[in-house]
Amino acid sequence: MSIFQLFKKIEPFVKPYKWLIVGTLTMTLIGALASQVNAIVLDRTVDSINALIPLDPSGWPKAGKLLTVISMVLLGKELLSALISFAQKYYGEKMRIFVSQDLAQAVIERILTFRVAYFAQDNNEPGKLQTRIDRGVESLSTTVKNFFIDILPLFTSAIFALVLMFLANVYVGLVALVIVPIYFWITYREARRLSGWRRDRRAFREAKSHGIMNIIESITVIKSFNRERIEGDKQLALQHQLTDNQMQTRKLSYLYDGLKSFVEQIGTVLIIILTAYLVLSDYPGMSIGKIMYHVMLFSNVSAPIRQLHRIYDDMNDALIYAEGFFDILDADVEVEETGKYHPEKVLGNFVLKDVDFTYPNGTKALHSIDMNIQPGRITAFVGLSGAGKSTIVNLLDKFYSQDSGQILLDGVELRDWDTQYLRDNIGLVLQKNHIFDGTIEENILYGNPNASHEDVVEAARKAYIYDQIMALPNGFETKALMLSGGQQQRIAIARMFIKNPPIIFLDEPTASLDAVATEQIKNSIDAIKKDRTVIIISHSISQIIDSDQIYALKNGRVEQGGSPDEVYHQGGIYKEIFDASARSLNIEKIAETVKGN
Repeated sequence: MSIFQLFKKIEPFVKPYKWLIVGTLTMTLIGALASQVNAIVLDRTVDSINALIPLDPSGWPKAGKLLTVISMVLLGKELLSALISFAQKYYGEKMRIFVSQDLAQAVIERILTFRVAYFAQDNNEPGKLQTRIDRGVESLSTTVKNFFIDILPLFTSAIFALVLMFLANVYVGLVALVIVPIYFWITYREARRLSGWRRDRRAFREAKSHGIMNIIESITVIKSFNRERIEGDKQLALQHQLTDNQMQTRKLSYLYDGLKSFVEQIGTVLIIILTAYLVLSDYPGMSIGKIMYHVMLFSNVSAPIRQLHRIYDDMNDALIYAEGFFDILDADVEVEETGKYHPEKVLGNFVLKDVDFTYPNGTKALHSIDMNIQPGRITAFVGLSGAGKSTIVNLLDKFYSQDSGQILLDGVELRDWDTQYLRDNIGLVLQKNHIFDGTIEENILYGNPNASHEDVVEAARKAYIYDQIMALPNGFETKALMLSGGQQQRIAIARMFIKNPPIIFLDEPTASLDAVATEQIKNSIDAIKKDRTVIIISHSISQIIDSDQIYALKNGRVEQGGSPDEVYHQGGIYKEIFDASARSLNIEKIAETVKGN
């Protein structure tokens, strides 16, 4: 991304604050003029004092008046500069903060529109995305700050100073003008050399951030296997790569900075020599004061040069991180599709015709799937892990789109349904449900934000979690993340109860619950299943056997379909799972124990 492209991308975020820009530009113009006062005053002061030498007693009042005027002018200028600097920095920082806020909100709102497929891609792990967003917002808002608080004032002052140098003497102005392009050429060469290193550094930072997040999320597993050293070594290897990259970058930066500083000093020496020569040659308009005058003006011209190495680093970071940030913001291909179909009532009749599906990483998950999921009935998906059961649920909830074939809901292509309306009518309970950082009541209300506290209590009762909640010191105001895994699963089920949708997807809903809780939840789920379309994925035969129809899947294909009894007597994968479950439960001994009581 070029600097021009970068500013074009930022423009929509800066445009709403045009009055802040006007205020900043006004302060910049006044400040640039004020910054030339010292050079002008010093020029006049040196020449005026030189004219008074030698000073006789009668000349002291005149000298005192001169010094008083100089002091007042300089102090007044400093006071004005302080006020201008405050206003300029305040307006510039205010704009940076507002732009940062808008950038962050824009990318969050954009991410919320993406398909789940986007987050399944190899380069879009949570840690990497977080680094990409955080660094992008930080570097882009810093670019706005640099432009309006640093670069713009410095270059405006430099242009005024250069104009004054040309007005004083063309030759001196030409010397200053020639030095600046040389400096910028060196800076350009530096940018070319470092661009690849900076892009690699971004990748290392993303990988490091993702690795740290992965350690935190997996800390229990890491400790249980005593793998702290292995994970530490992985991070150390990444840190070494990042450190080597930073050292190489800094080494080159410091070499170029030294070269640029040397070029600047050459310019200062040439200005002094040329001005002194013109003064000694009695060149028209040249006086001793002009030596200091030109040196100070050249200092204003070279001020951007002295600051450029710092601003340059920030700008190049912005160019690198802006690529990743705007890749997210402009990812049009990944935006979630939505239709306009919005019926008064959802019946829940899903029909899949010759459906194929491949995950973004290239894994072919489904092959020619044909299904008829009838409304008001319970349909179970059975199969070994990786058979494609959860993938079908993801397609029915429009998390992904099929590669080919048709998916119809109530006779209408699923793509044509309003996505938000569709999901409002679907309740989803997963094997591992996400609990948000908030209270128990807030988490249950996530299923229906408009529900009352009484509705929350009733949902908690149906999920058999009410008594446990009331036993907590803060009841429903307890932080939900403090609950156990099984309790959190019940909160997720309560969330589904309070939503009360006509279609329910249950993906191992009792996987993390004990036997008593499983029976309680099964009874609740049995109650809510009535007159609804229910799709259940479970390895628990007690839940599957109650279904009206079964689809047995194997390696992404439908192997069998029919009622539980029919499919069992057909043999195949369902019978294998059923028999294996019966053996694993040791049903014969359980029956003997129950019979004995």
